[in-house]
Amino acid sequence: MHVPHLFVDISAHGFGHLAQAAPVINALAARVPLLRLTVRSGLPQAKLHERLRCTFSHLAGCSDFGYVMLDAMRVDLAATAQAYRRQHADWEQAVDQEARFLADLQPTLVLSDIAYLPLAGAARAGIPSVALCSLNWAELFAHFFAAADWAPPIHRQMLAAYNSAEFFLRLTPGMAMADLPRRRCIGPVAALGADRRQALRRQLACHADERLVLIAFGGIDARLPIADWPRATGIRWLVPQGWRLRQANTTDFEPLGLPMIDLLRSVDAVIGKPGYGTFAEAACNSTPLLYVRRQEWPEQDCLIEWLHAHASCAEIGESELRTGRLQPALAALWQQPKSRPPLPTGTDEAATVLVPWLAPAASPLGGQASAP
Repeated sequence: MHVPHLFVDISAHGFGHLAQAAPVINALAARVPLLRLTVRSGLPQAKLHERLRCTFSHLAGCSDFGYVMLDAMRVDLAATAQAYRRQHADWEQAVDQEARFLADLQPTLVLSDIAYLPLAGAARAGIPSVALCSLNWAELFAHFFAAADWAPPIHRQMLAAYNSAEFFLRLTPGMAMADLPRRRCIGPVAALGADRRQALRRQLACHADERLVLIAFGGIDARLPIADWPRATGIRWLVPQGWRLRQANTTDFEPLGLPMIDLLRSVDAVIGKPGYGTFAEAACNSTPLLYVRRQEWPEQDCLIEWLHAHASCAEIGESELRTGRLQPALAALWQQPKSRPPLPTGTDEAATVLVPWLAPAASPLGGQASAP
Protein backbone atom coordinates (compact mmCIF):
# COMPACT_ATOMS: atom_id res chain seq x y z
CA MET A 1 0.00 0.00 0.00
CA HIS A 2 1.32 3.41 -1.00
CA VAL A 3 1.83 5.65 2.05
CA PRO A 4 2.46 9.25 0.97
CA HIS A 5 5.11 11.05 3.01
CA LEU A 6 5.01 14.83 3.43
CA PHE A 7 8.08 16.59 4.82
CA VAL A 8 7.32 20.08 6.13
CA ASP A 9 9.92 22.64 7.16
CA ILE A 10 8.46 25.40 9.37
CA SER A 11 10.50 28.48 10.21
CA ALA A 12 10.90 29.24 13.90
CA HIS A 13 11.12 32.99 13.27
CA GLY A 14 8.16 33.66 15.59
CA PHE A 15 4.93 31.66 15.58
CA GLY A 16 3.43 33.11 12.40
CA HIS A 17 4.88 30.51 10.05
CA LEU A 18 3.28 27.72 12.06
CA ALA A 19 0.00 29.65 12.05
CA GLN A 20 0.18 29.62 8.23
CA ALA A 21 1.34 26.04 7.73
CA ALA A 22 -0.77 24.25 10.35
CA PRO A 23 -4.24 24.80 8.81
CA VAL A 24 -2.96 23.57 5.45
CA ILE A 25 -1.33 20.50 7.01
CA ASN A 26 -4.52 19.71 8.95
CA ALA A 27 -6.58 20.01 5.76
CA LEU A 28 -4.18 17.69 3.93
CA ALA A 29 -4.30 15.14 6.75
CA ALA A 30 -8.09 15.14 6.56
CA ARG A 31 -8.02 14.56 2.80
CA VAL A 32 -5.23 11.95 2.82
CA PRO A 33 -5.92 9.64 5.78
CA LEU A 34 -2.77 7.53 5.24
CA LEU A 35 -0.51 10.58 5.18
CA ARG A 36 2.83 10.20 6.93
CA LEU A 37 4.02 13.56 8.20
CA THR A 38 7.50 14.67 9.22
CA VAL A 39 7.93 18.20 10.56
CA ARG A 40 11.28 19.91 10.99
CA SER A 41 11.16 23.05 13.09
CA GLY A 42 12.96 24.80 15.90
CA LEU A 43 9.64 25.66 17.53
CA PRO A 44 8.75 23.98 20.83
CA GLN A 45 7.13 20.60 20.32
CA ALA A 46 4.24 21.61 22.57
CA LYS A 47 3.48 24.53 20.26
CA LEU A 48 3.48 22.20 17.24
CA HIS A 49 1.10 19.79 18.98
CA GLU A 50 -1.21 22.67 19.89
CA ARG A 51 -1.63 23.62 16.24
CA LEU A 52 -1.36 20.28 14.40
CA ARG A 53 -4.33 17.95 14.79
CA CYS A 54 -2.60 14.96 13.24
CA THR A 55 0.17 12.54 14.13
CA PHE A 56 3.65 13.61 13.05
CA SER A 57 7.33 12.95 13.61
CA HIS A 58 9.24 15.98 14.84
CA LEU A 59 12.81 16.70 13.80
CA ALA A 60 14.11 19.49 16.03
CA GLY A 61 16.22 21.84 13.95
CA CYS A 62 16.27 25.07 11.95
CA SER A 63 17.18 25.35 8.29
CA ASP A 64 16.69 29.11 8.33
CA PHE A 65 17.00 31.91 10.86
CA GLY A 66 14.94 34.55 9.08
CA TYR A 67 16.26 37.69 10.73
CA VAL A 68 18.21 38.28 13.90
CA MET A 69 15.97 40.40 16.10
CA LEU A 70 16.91 42.91 18.77
CA ASP A 71 13.34 42.53 20.02
CA ALA A 72 9.90 41.96 18.52
CA MET A 73 9.98 45.30 16.73
CA ARG A 74 13.58 45.80 15.57
CA VAL A 75 15.92 43.86 13.27
CA ASP A 76 19.62 43.57 14.10
CA LEU A 77 20.85 44.26 10.58
CA ALA A 78 24.56 43.83 11.33
CA ALA A 79 24.05 40.42 12.95
CA THR A 80 21.63 39.39 10.19
CA ALA A 81 24.13 40.33 7.46
CA GLN A 82 26.83 38.34 9.21
CA ALA A 83 24.52 35.34 9.56
CA TYR A 84 23.62 35.35 5.86
CA ARG A 85 27.24 35.64 4.80
CA ARG A 86 28.10 32.74 7.08
CA GLN A 87 25.20 30.60 5.80
CA HIS A 88 26.17 31.15 2.16
CA ALA A 89 29.93 30.82 2.56
CA ASP A 90 29.63 27.07 1.81
CA TRP A 91 26.26 27.15 0.09
CA GLU A 92 26.85 24.32 -2.38
CA GLN A 93 28.05 22.05 0.40
CA ALA A 94 24.96 22.94 2.46
CA VAL A 95 22.68 22.12 -0.48
CA ASP A 96 24.47 18.79 -1.03
CA GLN A 97 24.04 17.90 2.63
CA GLU A 98 20.34 18.82 2.52
CA ALA A 99 19.87 16.78 -0.65
CA ARG A 100 21.43 13.71 0.99
CA PHE A 101 19.23 14.18 4.07
CA LEU A 102 16.06 14.37 1.97
CA ALA A 103 17.10 11.46 -0.24
CA ASP A 104 17.51 9.31 2.88
CA LEU A 105 14.16 10.51 4.28
CA GLN A 106 12.41 9.81 0.95
CA PRO A 107 9.44 12.17 1.22
CA THR A 108 6.85 12.25 -1.53
CA LEU A 109 6.72 16.04 -1.33
CA VAL A 110 8.61 18.81 0.49
CA LEU A 111 6.62 21.81 1.79
CA SER A 112 8.50 24.81 3.18
CA ASP A 113 7.30 27.89 5.07
CA ILE A 114 9.63 29.51 4.08
CA ALA A 115 13.20 28.27 4.33
CA TYR A 116 14.83 28.05 0.92
CA LEU A 117 17.52 25.48 1.75
CA PRO A 118 15.08 22.53 1.75
CA LEU A 119 13.76 23.70 -1.63
CA ALA A 120 17.28 23.74 -3.08
CA GLY A 121 18.05 20.38 -1.48
CA ALA A 122 14.84 18.85 -2.80
CA ALA A 123 15.60 20.03 -6.33
CA ARG A 124 19.06 18.49 -6.17
CA ALA A 125 17.62 15.22 -4.84
CA GLY A 126 14.91 15.13 -7.52
CA ILE A 127 12.05 15.51 -5.02
CA PRO A 128 9.15 17.89 -5.78
CA SER A 129 8.78 20.85 -3.44
CA VAL A 130 6.39 23.73 -2.81
CA ALA A 131 6.85 26.94 -0.81
CA LEU A 132 4.02 28.50 1.18
CA CYS A 133 4.05 31.94 2.82
CA SER A 134 3.04 35.60 2.71
CA LEU A 135 6.69 36.65 2.34
CA ASN A 136 10.02 35.22 1.27
CA TRP A 137 13.48 35.82 2.67
CA ALA A 138 14.89 36.80 -0.73
CA GLU A 139 12.55 39.78 -1.07
CA LEU A 140 13.33 40.95 2.46
CA PHE A 141 17.04 40.40 1.86
CA ALA A 142 16.94 42.64 -1.22
CA HIS A 143 15.07 45.30 0.74
CA PHE A 144 17.71 45.46 3.46
CA PHE A 145 20.95 44.58 1.68
CA ALA A 146 20.63 45.25 -2.06
CA ALA A 147 23.19 48.07 -1.93
CA ALA A 148 25.88 45.95 -0.25
CA ASP A 149 28.66 44.77 -2.59
CA TRP A 150 28.64 41.26 -1.04
CA ALA A 151 24.87 40.75 -1.40
CA PRO A 152 24.14 39.98 -5.10
CA PRO A 153 25.58 36.42 -5.19
CA ILE A 154 23.64 35.51 -2.03
CA HIS A 155 20.45 37.00 -3.41
CA ARG A 156 20.84 35.01 -6.64
CA GLN A 157 21.25 31.78 -4.66
CA MET A 158 18.16 32.56 -2.61
CA LEU A 159 16.06 33.29 -5.69
CA ALA A 160 17.34 30.18 -7.47
CA ALA A 161 16.31 28.07 -4.47
CA TYR A 162 12.80 29.54 -4.32
CA ASN A 163 12.39 29.24 -8.09
CA SER A 164 13.46 25.59 -7.98
CA ALA A 165 10.15 24.76 -6.27
CA GLU A 166 7.20 23.63 -8.36
CA PHE A 167 5.55 26.84 -7.26
CA PHE A 168 5.27 29.31 -4.41
CA LEU A 169 1.83 29.53 -2.80
CA ARG A 170 1.64 33.20 -1.93
CA LEU A 171 -0.95 33.86 0.76
CA THR A 172 -3.30 36.82 0.91
CA PRO A 173 -2.34 39.33 2.20
CA GLY A 174 1.20 38.98 0.95
CA MET A 175 4.22 40.70 -0.54
CA ALA A 176 4.48 41.22 -4.30
CA MET A 177 7.08 38.49 -5.01
CA ALA A 178 7.75 39.84 -8.50
CA ASP A 179 10.99 37.84 -8.70
CA LEU A 180 9.15 34.52 -8.25
CA PRO A 181 7.45 33.73 -11.58
CA ARG A 182 6.05 30.44 -10.27
CA ARG A 183 4.03 32.09 -7.51
CA ARG A 184 0.35 31.23 -7.23
CA CYS A 185 -1.83 33.62 -5.25
CA ILE A 186 -4.33 32.04 -2.86
CA GLY A 187 -6.68 33.42 -0.24
CA PRO A 188 -6.08 33.97 3.48
CA VAL A 189 -4.98 31.07 5.67
CA ALA A 190 -6.01 31.15 9.31
CA ALA A 191 -7.28 28.80 11.99
CA LEU A 192 -10.76 29.44 13.35
CA GLY A 193 -11.07 29.23 17.11
CA ALA A 194 -13.95 28.21 19.34
CA ASP A 195 -15.72 31.05 21.12
CA ARG A 196 -15.23 30.25 24.80
CA ARG A 197 -15.67 33.75 26.19
CA GLN A 198 -18.37 32.82 28.69
CA ALA A 199 -16.37 29.95 30.16
CA LEU A 200 -13.22 32.10 30.14
CA ARG A 201 -14.96 34.93 31.98
CA ARG A 202 -16.28 32.49 34.59
CA GLN A 203 -12.81 31.01 34.98
CA LEU A 204 -11.35 34.48 35.60
CA ALA A 205 -14.28 35.61 37.76
CA CYS A 206 -14.64 38.71 35.59
CA HIS A 207 -16.89 41.58 36.58
CA ALA A 208 -19.75 42.24 34.19
CA ASP A 209 -18.10 45.37 32.79
CA GLU A 210 -14.55 43.97 32.63
CA ARG A 211 -12.89 43.61 29.21
CA LEU A 212 -10.22 41.03 28.37
CA VAL A 213 -7.30 42.23 26.26
CA LEU A 214 -4.70 39.74 25.00
CA ILE A 215 -1.15 41.00 24.48
CA ALA A 216 0.49 38.79 21.86
CA PHE A 217 3.63 39.53 19.86
CA GLY A 218 3.87 36.35 17.84
CA GLY A 219 6.45 34.39 19.81
CA ILE A 220 9.19 37.05 19.75
CA ASP A 221 10.07 38.61 23.09
CA ALA A 222 8.49 42.01 23.63
CA ARG A 223 8.17 42.47 27.38
CA LEU A 224 6.20 45.60 28.17
CA PRO A 225 6.51 47.69 31.38
CA ILE A 226 2.97 46.94 32.53
CA ALA A 227 3.95 47.41 36.16
CA ASP A 228 4.48 51.10 35.36
CA TRP A 229 1.25 51.55 33.43
CA PRO A 230 -1.58 53.63 34.89
CA ARG A 231 -4.44 51.52 36.22
CA ALA A 232 -6.87 50.85 33.39
CA THR A 233 -10.33 50.61 34.89
CA GLY A 234 -12.37 47.71 33.58
CA ILE A 235 -9.53 46.01 31.66
CA ARG A 236 -7.79 42.72 32.41
CA TRP A 237 -4.52 42.22 30.51
CA LEU A 238 -3.76 38.63 29.46
CA VAL A 239 0.03 38.39 29.25
CA PRO A 240 2.77 35.79 28.73
CA GLN A 241 3.68 33.81 31.82
CA GLY A 242 7.35 34.61 31.26
CA TRP A 243 6.74 38.26 32.13
CA ARG A 244 6.23 37.20 35.77
CA LEU A 245 3.68 39.87 36.55
CA ARG A 246 1.74 39.64 39.79
CA GLN A 247 -0.85 42.38 39.52
CA ALA A 248 -4.58 42.38 40.11
CA ASN A 249 -5.28 43.51 36.55
CA THR A 250 -3.04 40.96 34.76
CA THR A 251 -3.41 37.22 34.19
CA ASP A 252 -0.90 34.82 32.63
CA PHE A 253 -2.60 33.27 29.61
CA GLU A 254 -0.69 29.96 29.35
CA PRO A 255 -2.10 28.45 32.61
CA LEU A 256 -5.65 29.12 31.40
CA GLY A 257 -5.35 25.90 29.40
CA LEU A 258 -6.91 27.24 26.19
CA PRO A 259 -5.42 26.83 22.74
CA MET A 260 -4.10 30.20 21.61
CA ILE A 261 -6.57 30.41 18.74
CA ASP A 262 -9.55 29.83 21.10
CA LEU A 263 -8.17 32.46 23.46
CA LEU A 264 -7.78 34.96 20.62
CA ARG A 265 -11.39 34.40 19.53
CA SER A 266 -12.71 34.72 23.09
CA VAL A 267 -11.15 38.03 24.17
CA ASP A 268 -12.41 41.56 23.60
CA ALA A 269 -9.26 42.77 21.83
CA VAL A 270 -5.69 41.85 20.92
CA ILE A 271 -2.61 44.07 21.04
CA GLY A 272 0.32 43.07 18.83
CA LYS A 273 2.66 43.89 15.98
CA PRO A 274 2.08 43.45 12.24
CA GLY A 275 2.52 39.77 11.51
CA TYR A 276 0.56 37.44 9.26
CA GLY A 277 -0.58 35.00 11.96
CA THR A 278 -1.93 37.62 14.36
CA PHE A 279 -3.51 39.79 11.67
CA ALA A 280 -5.17 36.99 9.67
CA GLU A 281 -6.42 35.18 12.75
CA ALA A 282 -7.78 38.34 14.39
CA ALA A 283 -9.63 39.29 11.19
CA CYS A 284 -11.02 35.83 10.47
CA ASN A 285 -12.11 35.37 14.10
CA SER A 286 -13.70 38.86 14.37
CA THR A 287 -11.39 39.96 17.18
CA PRO A 288 -10.61 43.71 17.31
CA LEU A 289 -6.89 44.48 17.14
CA LEU A 290 -4.60 47.34 18.12
CA TYR A 291 -1.18 47.23 16.49
CA VAL A 292 2.07 49.16 16.68
CA ARG A 293 4.20 49.37 13.54
CA ARG A 294 7.52 47.58 13.40
CA GLN A 295 10.68 49.45 12.55
CA GLU A 296 11.61 48.95 8.89
CA TRP A 297 9.70 45.71 8.21
CA PRO A 298 8.62 45.73 4.54
CA GLU A 299 5.91 43.08 4.87
CA GLN A 300 3.80 45.19 7.21
CA ASP A 301 2.34 47.59 4.64
CA CYS A 302 0.35 44.94 2.78
CA LEU A 303 -0.79 43.39 6.06
CA ILE A 304 -1.99 46.72 7.46
CA GLU A 305 -3.83 47.69 4.28
CA TRP A 306 -5.64 44.32 4.24
CA LEU A 307 -6.47 44.44 7.95
CA HIS A 308 -8.12 47.86 7.68
CA ALA A 309 -10.27 46.56 4.83
CA HIS A 310 -11.45 43.47 6.72
CA ALA A 311 -11.37 43.97 10.49
CA SER A 312 -11.93 46.26 13.46
CA CYS A 313 -8.46 47.66 14.04
CA ALA A 314 -6.42 50.76 14.81
CA GLU A 315 -2.79 51.79 14.91
CA ILE A 316 -1.19 53.00 18.14
CA GLY A 317 2.17 54.63 18.65
CA GLU A 318 5.07 53.01 20.43
CA SER A 319 4.88 55.67 23.15
CA GLU A 320 1.24 54.76 23.84
CA LEU A 321 2.22 51.12 24.12
CA ARG A 322 5.21 51.74 26.37
CA THR A 323 3.35 54.08 28.71
CA GLY A 324 0.16 52.01 28.73
CA ARG A 325 -2.11 54.91 27.80
CA LEU A 326 -4.33 52.64 25.76
CA GLN A 327 -7.84 53.21 27.10
CA PRO A 328 -8.82 55.90 24.55
CA ALA A 329 -7.61 53.73 21.64
CA LEU A 330 -9.43 50.67 23.02
CA ALA A 331 -12.62 52.62 23.62
CA ALA A 332 -12.54 53.90 20.02
CA LEU A 333 -11.77 50.41 18.73
CA TRP A 334 -14.83 48.96 20.47
CA GLN A 335 -17.00 51.66 18.91
CA GLN A 336 -16.06 50.65 15.36
CA PRO A 337 -18.82 48.93 13.40
CA LYS A 338 -18.37 45.19 13.06
CA SER A 339 -17.41 44.05 9.57
CA ARG A 340 -18.05 40.63 8.06
CA PRO A 341 -14.95 38.52 8.75
CA PRO A 342 -12.99 37.26 5.75
CA LEU A 343 -13.08 33.54 5.07
CA PRO A 344 -9.78 31.63 5.23
CA THR A 345 -10.28 30.23 1.74
CA GLY A 346 -6.55 29.80 1.16
CA THR A 347 -6.48 26.73 3.39
CA ASP A 348 -8.57 24.60 1.04
CA GLU A 349 -6.98 26.20 -2.02
CA ALA A 350 -3.53 25.15 -0.82
CA ALA A 351 -4.70 21.65 0.08
CA THR A 352 -6.32 21.26 -3.34
CA VAL A 353 -3.05 22.18 -5.05
CA LEU A 354 -0.95 19.85 -2.88
CA VAL A 355 -3.17 16.76 -2.69
CA PRO A 356 -2.32 15.46 -6.18
CA TRP A 357 1.28 14.76 -5.11
CA LEU A 358 0.03 12.82 -2.11
CA ALA A 359 -2.90 11.02 -3.76
CA PRO A 360 -1.61 8.89 -6.69
CA ALA A 361 -4.80 9.10 -8.76
CA ALA A 362 -4.57 12.87 -9.24
CA SER A 363 -2.31 14.95 -11.45
CA PRO A 364 0.12 17.38 -9.76
CA LEU A 365 -0.75 19.94 -12.42
CA GLY A 366 -4.27 20.28 -11.05
CA GLY A 367 -5.51 22.63 -8.36
CA GLN A 368 -7.59 25.75 -8.10
CA ALA A 369 -5.07 28.35 -7.07
CA SER A 370 -4.83 31.08 -9.68
CA ALA A 371 -1.72 32.74 -11.01
CA PRO A 372 -1.68 36.51 -10.60
